[in-house]
Amino acid sequence: MNVVQHSEEKLRSALVSKLPAVAKLYSDYTEGERRLLEEGLHPGKRGSLFQPITLHSDSDWIVAHPEEPQDFEAFYRDPYRKTPDTGHSTIYIQTIGSFGDVGLQTDRYVEWLRDYCQAFFCGLSVELLPAVSVSETGCSFRVNSSSHNLQILTGDLLRFLRKRKPKDAFCIVGITMIDLYPKDSWNFVFGQASLSDGMGVFSFARYDDNFYSRNYAGRVKKKLQLRQGDYSVFQGYYTPPITSTLLLRSCKTITHETGHMFGIKHCQWMNCVMQGSNHLEESDRRPLDLCPICLHKLQVAVGFKIADRYKALLRWMEDDESQLSEAEGAAAHRSAVHFHKPTEAFSESLLWLRSCLDRLEIS
Repeated sequence: MNVVQHSEEKLRSALVSKLPAVAKLYSDYTEGERRLLEEGLHPGKRGSLFQPITLHSDSDWIVAHPEEPQDFEAFYRDPYRKTPDTGHSTIYIQTIGSFGDVGLQTDRYVEWLRDYCQAFFCGLSVELLPAVSVSETGCSFRVNSSSHNLQILTGDLLRFLRKRKPKDAFCIVGITMIDLYPKDSWNFVFGQASLSDGMGVFSFARYDDNFYSRNYAGRVKKKLQLRQGDYSVFQGYYTPPITSTLLLRSCKTITHETGHMFGIKHCQWMNCVMQGSNHLEESDRRPLDLCPICLHKLQVAVGFKIADRYKALLRWMEDDESQLSEAEGAAAHRSAVHFHKPTEAFSESLLWLRSCLDRLEIS
């Protein structure tokens, strides 16, 4: 295992910038905010809130995909990055295909994702568009020759999202429980985006713990004959059970990919949700939140108070998990089903958020 280390001087330059006009943005923070952000100058130091990146194999993202690190100055001066404005300040989420059996639990899962994004991108509106079936997208599809599961074509989905994108959208994010492929020669892809168009589509299918098992319930019969345009094969098709781990992985993915819409590139400074990942094990090592450098980028783009954002995320994790509307509560009571937000996998992040707020509140 190798540790990616940067000097304090390099990290300070990446966070603050040596250009006075850009550094001025950093000076606008409160003393408490600067104290929190500057903990990132010593990642891994005992008691620090932030940790260095660890590389476990040559298949890890940084090794396999060398990129120029994006410091705050490079982000801020990027002429192509998009920033929300009064006419384009809503993040739209479009679900594609089934997310499980129709009912309250499926609805709540999608709402949990929406509410998490609302807290993560504090200050912006996050809305759910009406769900669409796979057939409504008109996309091509196939059975993967290796894993024998159904897959849908990302390019077709992006064309569909372009037509669905509301005029007041900052971006539109399509999410699905069906595996994706970008072209015939590729085995699969977790997602694909068009940053210039402010849209992307991402799959949570491979976040099922059993996906790579021969017993995976999404495997279809080898003799199944597909006909393009006949979407009946997706009716009743398997979707992963809604677990705490699936919810955690989904929250990481949707915020990571939406973060790219703001012009935030893959993080190479320290442990951060914006790190790239080549495989599930690497993705699971990523923390749920941003490092100080990427937090500075998002804060300047959106304009939130850091403490307000952390409090919103903490409320999402601590809220009464069984809260339902009056109508939902009555329906759940009649069916004797109790729904709760499965946040057990978020316990480490919850404690981290409390520590961040403690740092911000020290006088």
